Amino acid sequence: MKRLVWMSAVAAMTLLGACTNMTPQQQGTMSGAGMGALGGAGIAAIAGGDAWTGAAIGALAGGVAGNIKGGRQQQSGW
Repeated sequence: MKRLVWMSAVAAMTLLGACTNMTPQQQGTMSGAGMGALGGAGIAAIAGGDAWTGAAIGALAGGVAGNIKGGRQQQSGW
């Protein structure tokens, strides 16, 4: 159990450190994919479907939407 907590902490630190030098488009893609995965898994679980499939579809849709939004922010210099 201790090993799992340690590995999770290291993975979280690595992922957070990797997000420091992203463009707005990249940040939008990652944020959209994360939120889409959570939303898709939740909706699939409530509807009685497979949560993993819902998460995959939600991550794909959220990533595309976040990429578009981030690209627009990057073009406008926001």
